[in-house]
This record gives sequence, structure tokens and C-alpha cells, in this order.
Amino acid sequence: MTEVGKVGRAPRPVADFQGVYDLLEEVRLRPGMWVRRSSLQHLDSMLTGYWVALQVHGVEEQFDFWRTGPFAEWLWKRLGMSYSSALGWAVEIERAAEAAGRPAMEMFFDLLDEFRAEGDEAAQGSSAADG
Repeated sequence: MTEVGKVGRAPRPVADFQGVYDLLEEVRLRPGMWVRRSSLQHLDSMLTGYWVALQVHGVEEQFDFWRTGPFAEWLWKRLGMSYSSALGWAVEIERAAEAAGRPAMEMFFDLLDEFRAEGDEAAQGSSAADG
């Protein structure tokens, strides 16, 4: 289980971030500083702003958190949903967390870790098949 807000290292300056996952690791470290009321809907809005800034400034970066993006598509299957949610990943994780009696931010980071681990495994599998 991910311990959201667990102090294990010092926060990094924003200028040191290399992408959206670096930002999310800082949110994990200090969610109350980054996300109002630790709401995943606020986090979703923040990530949408991040994506808009990428587009405005012409920055090429893989962005997995759009409503129909890789994270959402993975999540629907992970949560056993037979179709995508029009409400978005943040609302669905908040619902699942409430049903499980867990903090939504904690559940988000646990799911994010699973998503990334599965992506890493898939990438390693395709690299091994190419080699």
C-alpha cells in the first residue's frame, strides 16, 4: 500500500521536474500542498492544465491522464467496468475508494503504481521479443 504524504525525501524544485510523473511524485509526497482537499477531481483539473500547457508551448510529452487516455482505459478494466465512464477516472476512483473505505488519493497512487508497473512489464516484454 502506498503511503501518501510519507516524508522519505525532501521536495524537489519544480525546475527539476522532467515530466508529469515527476509532478505526480511530488503530489504523492505532499498532496495537501498540491491538491485542494486531496480531491482527485482537483488533481484531474490540475493535470488537464498541465496538458494544456504542453499543447500551448508545443512540448512533446506522453500524457496518460486524458479522459480517454491510457490510464483511464487501463482503469476501466482494472475496476471491472464493461465500458468507459463519462465521469472520468477521478470520479470513478473516488467512488471505488469510498466503497472500500480508503482515502481516494491513496487509492489513486496505488493504482498509478500498478499501471506503471504493468506498462514497464509490457515494454520489457516487447523489448525482449524484438531482441
